[in-house]
Amino acid sequence: MQKNAPYLVSLDIGSSKVCVLIAETREDRLDIAGKGTALHKGARKGVIIDVPSTVEAIKRATEEAEIMAGVQVERAVVGIAVPDMKCFNTRQAVAVAAKNREITQEDIARALDAARSERLSPETEILHVLQRQFIVDGQDGVQDPLGMVGSRLEADVHVVTVPSAAKQNLVNCVNRAGIEVVDLIFEPLAASASVLTPDEKEHGVVLADVGAGTTEIAVWVNGAVTMSTVVKMGGEYFTNDLAVLLKTPVTEAERIKKKYGAALQTLVGEDEVVDVALTGGRGIRPVPKRDIAKYLGARADELLEEFLWRTVMQAVKTDEIRSGLVLTGGGADLDGLSELAEQKLGIQVRRGRPHGFGGLTDVISGPEWACAAGLLLDSRGSQGPARGRAGSGSDFLSRLKNKMKALFPTVSGM
Repeated sequence: MQKNAPYLVSLDIGSSKVCVLIAETREDRLDIAGKGTALHKGARKGVIIDVPSTVEAIKRATEEAEIMAGVQVERAVVGIAVPDMKCFNTRQAVAVAAKNREITQEDIARALDAARSERLSPETEILHVLQRQFIVDGQDGVQDPLGMVGSRLEADVHVVTVPSAAKQNLVNCVNRAGIEVVDLIFEPLAASASVLTPDEKEHGVVLADVGAGTTEIAVWVNGAVTMSTVVKMGGEYFTNDLAVLLKTPVTEAERIKKKYGAALQTLVGEDEVVDVALTGGRGIRPVPKRDIAKYLGARADELLEEFLWRTVMQAVKTDEIRSGLVLTGGGADLDGLSELAEQKLGIQVRRGRPHGFGGLTDVISGPEWACAAGLLLDSRGSQGPARGRAGSGSDFLSRLKNKMKALFPTVSGM
C-alpha cells in the first residue's frame, strides 16, 4: 500500500450497528483496505436517540477499520435514512434566455435551481435533487438538452428531503467521534450504487435495503430514480416476534433467527428442532424449526406485501419493473426471503451484494455492506481531499498502539 495513496471512508449508522469501510483509490477501481463494525442501541428506526452511545459505537467501528487499513480516519461520507424523510417528483420550467433559443448550460442550471426552490416546512431541508429528465417545448425524455433549440425548458427531478433536526443530530454524533462529514447520502441511493447494474436501472427495478429498524426503498425506471422512501419495518420486527412467541430473550431470538431462521417452511425438515432458552432462566425447551419458519414467514409476508410492494405500486406500475426486485441489507440474509418474495409478488427477485471492488472483497461479500460500499462509490465523485491519510506518522503509531492495548489488554511490549 502506497504511503501517500488517497483513501476514502464511508460510515453507515444503522439502527443496531455502525459499519465503517476504508478504501484505497486506484485509477479504475476502489480497493477495500479496512472495515469495522460496532453494535449499539443509540438509534431507533434510524433516528438518533442516545448520542453518547452512538458516538462510542462510531469510535469503536472506526478504530477497528483504522487498525486493519493502517489509516487514520479524518473525514467520511455518511449515510442517512429516517422514516420522516419526504421524497417526491416535481417539474419546474424556465424560459430559454438566448435570442436564438439555443439551450445553454446556464439555462439548465436555472431549471435545476428552480426545482431546488420547492417550498418546504421550516423543519425540513433538501438533501438531494436528482435529475430524471428534461422537457423541451413539450418533448419529454430528453437527458441532455444542451444545444437543443426551444423556448421552454422543464426539469423533471426527484427531490429527497430530510428533517433538519435528524440530520444535525447525526452530523453531531460523527463530529463528536472526531470525524468530519464530507457529505450525507440517502442510504437506498448509496446501496443502489453498489448492488444494481445499469441495465436493471434502465429496465426498471425496485431496491429494498432491509435494515434492523427500517427498510429503505428506491425505484429506478428508465435509468432514473422515480420513487424512494423509508418504511418503519426491518429485521428487529422478526426478532421481536420470535422473542414473544418463543418466550425467549431478544438476544436469544436474534441468535436463533440468524442461525436457524427461514422465511419458508419448505426449507426446513419436518423433524428438525432447536433448543430455545426461556426468558427468566426457566430452562430450555425444544421448538420445531418449522414453527420458527412459520413465525418468520408471517412477518416476511407483511413486509413484502403490505409495507414494500403496496408502497411501490402507489408510484409505479408492475410492467415498469421489468428487472424485478433486489433485496439487500442485513435483513436480506434471511434464508428463503427471496424465494418467498418471488412467490408472493410474481416477479423475479435476487439478493444484492456489493460488486466492482478490489482489495479485501471478502469483507464486504454480504448484503449488509451494500450501503457502506455504495457510499464509497458516491464519495469517489465528491470533491475534496482524501478522507483518510496513511498511518506513517508517530502520532498515528502512538494511537495504534493504544488501540491495540485496549483491544488486547493482556499483550505486553506494545
